[in-house]
Amino acid sequence: MFIRPCYRRKDGKRHAYWALVESARTANGPRQRVVAYLGQMTPAERRGVKHVAAETTPSGQRSFIEEPEEVAEVKVSRVYVERCRAFGGPWLAWELVRQVGLDEFLRETIPGGREEVPWAVMALTLVLGRLCDPSSELRLAEHVYRSSALGDVLGVPSDKVNDDRLYRALDALLPHKQTLEVFLKERLGKLFDLKYDLILYDVTSTYFEGEAAGNALAQRGYSRDHRPDCKQVCVALVVSKEGIPFGYEVFAGNRTDVTTLEEIVETMEKRYGASDRIWVLDRGMISEDNMEYLHRGGRRYIVGTPRPMLKRFRRELLTEGWETIREGLEVKRCPGPDGDETFILCRSRDRLEKEKAMHERFEKRIEKGLEKIARSCERRRQDPVRIGRRVGALLGGNSRAAGLFDVDVKAEGSDRVKIAWRKVEAWRDWATLSEGCYLLRSNVNDWSAEELWTSYIQLTEAEAAFRIHKSDLWLRPIWHQKEDRVKAHILVCFLAYVLWKTLGQLCRRAGIGDEPRRVFDELAQIRVVDVAMPTRQGPVIRKRCVTRPSDHQAILLQRLRLHLPSHIKLTTM
Repeated sequence: MFIRPCYRRKDGKRHAYWALVESARTANGPRQRVVAYLGQMTPAERRGVKHVAAETTPSGQRSFIEEPEEVAEVKVSRVYVERCRAFGGPWLAWELVRQVGLDEFLRETIPGGREEVPWAVMALTLVLGRLCDPSSELRLAEHVYRSSALGDVLGVPSDKVNDDRLYRALDALLPHKQTLEVFLKERLGKLFDLKYDLILYDVTSTYFEGEAAGNALAQRGYSRDHRPDCKQVCVALVVSKEGIPFGYEVFAGNRTDVTTLEEIVETMEKRYGASDRIWVLDRGMISEDNMEYLHRGGRRYIVGTPRPMLKRFRRELLTEGWETIREGLEVKRCPGPDGDETFILCRSRDRLEKEKAMHERFEKRIEKGLEKIARSCERRRQDPVRIGRRVGALLGGNSRAAGLFDVDVKAEGSDRVKIAWRKVEAWRDWATLSEGCYLLRSNVNDWSAEELWTSYIQLTEAEAAFRIHKSDLWLRPIWHQKEDRVKAHILVCFLAYVLWKTLGQLCRRAGIGDEPRRVFDELAQIRVVDVAMPTRQGPVIRKRCVTRPSDHQAILLQRLRLHLPSHIKLTTM
């Protein structure tokens, strides 16, 4: 910014007034805009205003640089503050964007046109808003952007941000999804020295509010959000063992997990090459066709197996030779029948107690329900078909212990029904033996049982990624109705998750744990205020000041090697 003289004639004399002006780049070239008219000023006043005028970078972003010494005569008794806004969250998000290089990538990738605000900047507005205060585009434009320092960080005034421009930014961002994924994978790999040798894959769903009638992907299916009444889409996410995203795809809401594996594997291999990676998959991804596909391509894998397969290892469950991984967890390595695979039996004490309690609870429910049905049959006439349906519904609703009961429904005469049941002790024996046990399967034969189990348990990183997407970044519910807007919404959430994991890696490297949520919330408490300082000569000098960080915040900033903007004088809290 700089000050510029303005002249006008009054009463036959030429008077000089001063205006505060800033330069900005637009699609039509550099332009100058008057920020404020300062009136008449003495040379001393002009020097003071020059010193407090902030500069801007060529890209339009706020330049946080050291200020020169300020000299001005201020009326201390009339100093006041205004526009207290959230600063720590947007500033921290912007620092993460810079470290990842997302700003430069978008500026170089998304082509410019005649738009007043570059689409790359509007796309960053969506991503930063999703990370700092996730909400709809309308709320971002009308409330979040104006009540925070996003405008100061991005260099875009609030009157230039509206929901229509944000929606169009979604359309401009979506075509670059694949190149974004490749760039982020390479960039984060170099930034944190990551090795993508272990690939975790899982699928979740997110539901719609509304009919989404024009969206072919919006279908009803198995809802992980317990909203079978709503249409949904399935999101397939691939991450590294640290939870760093490798890529994702969006499928129709009625797509089953097992049908997505082949498409995902081929997509990732086409994008990043078919290197010697190990795929870690949950048992919901496993079918005979999928196992044959993995074998046929020579791909390495560590997978969970369907529970019925555990019965093949009944003898191994009864024998010795278990290896203790940690307290309450034992594993046993079992060679496969053809020698090409290794099976890992796992036995968890915590899981045993959980499954035992579940079996007991469902057993009591079924027994109580059967007694209720029997009493109703004794009191009045019943239809055998109707009683059979009631028994089926009871067993289906308590499937964990349904195999324990052998129920017999008999018609006696024309109007009486008798119900009898017995408990299958063979089922109970197997349940007691297998409680707390599960089975892993792998063709990685040169690893120990502990290494295979440790790698499989990393699937919790994929589950944690879904929790962050849904709870912290508000992936659900989806309010958009058009297919491309839905995909763009998921892409924005994905980019915000990349920044989230970047902060997590910075925290881990700084030795302050791996919980970016608490760090972000703590630094988000930092505020920015405008301090208005009336001078003795009349003009009011306004300065934007950041609140001084608390001791805890200062320690976090120091450990993360981050520095608050130094061109604004810090004030005491």
